[in-house]
Amino acid sequence: MSNRNKGIILLLLSAFGFSMMGAFIKLSGDVPTVQKTLFRNAISMVIAFGFVKYYGASLFGQKDSQKYLLLRSSLGAVGILLNFYAIDHLVLSDADMLNKMSPFLTIIFAALFLKEKTRLFQVISIIIAFAGTLFIIKPTFSSEIIPYIAGFLSAVFAAGAYTVLRVLGRKEQFYTVVFYFSFFTTVILLPFVIAFYEPMSWQQWVYLLLAGIFATVGQFGITIAYKYAPAKEISIFFYSTVVYSALISIALFGQIPDVLSIIGYLTIFSASLYMFMKNNQQSRLE
Repeated sequence: MSNRNKGIILLLLSAFGFSMMGAFIKLSGDVPTVQKTLFRNAISMVIAFGFVKYYGASLFGQKDSQKYLLLRSSLGAVGILLNFYAIDHLVLSDADMLNKMSPFLTIIFAALFLKEKTRLFQVISIIIAFAGTLFIIKPTFSSEIIPYIAGFLSAVFAAGAYTVLRVLGRKEQFYTVVFYFSFFTTVILLPFVIAFYEPMSWQQWVYLLLAGIFATVGQFGITIAYKYAPAKEISIFFYSTVVYSALISIALFGQIPDVLSIIGYLTIFSASLYMFMKNNQQSRLE
């Protein structure tokens, strides 16, 4: 099997992991968002700790990486909190697709902060994708728009975290980065969870444990996938999360995306497909 195909399979597995994470987060019900986030990251921390010890790597990275690790962890923590809030209050596939704006936003941040060159086709893709979000958000002047804004902002913070990861990728092993991020979030959120802890049923405990396990599958899957093949060659397959999430929404929650949301999905997916094809075309010319 070629490395590209291995990357695609891992990316599909990662997408399934993140979709199942979202489903279990939603199934856990009225547990506070901070409490859900703590569970998700505490479990990732334990698993990442095992990887770090197995490979004999550093738990907290090199001294000159600390500012990047802290920035990546801070941005990622806020992004997850906002994403979980959106998952709790929206149709699962709506929350998922809004979060999938992060690759387009990463292009903008990479151009601003890493001085990476932005091509015309990327600008066109970003404009089309932003238009797609309007179909999903359906802007109104009411409180109902808040979860949609949270979903979009989760993509903004995720894109910021991914931009920092581009710098860290040359400095630290992926399991060190995952452990640092998970440890940081767990330590930051623990006092709030203790202070405002809401008792949970055994089903909620099981759902949140499973959410943490599937989140780890998603996180490691996407990281390893991009070691086998460049993101520009396989990233389109990560959008399979929306298919998984839409099916889960219908099967588990009886939530069917409305027509405007579906138009938004197709618009954002089309922008991603266009960028994917142009990236591959560009690679052949170089």
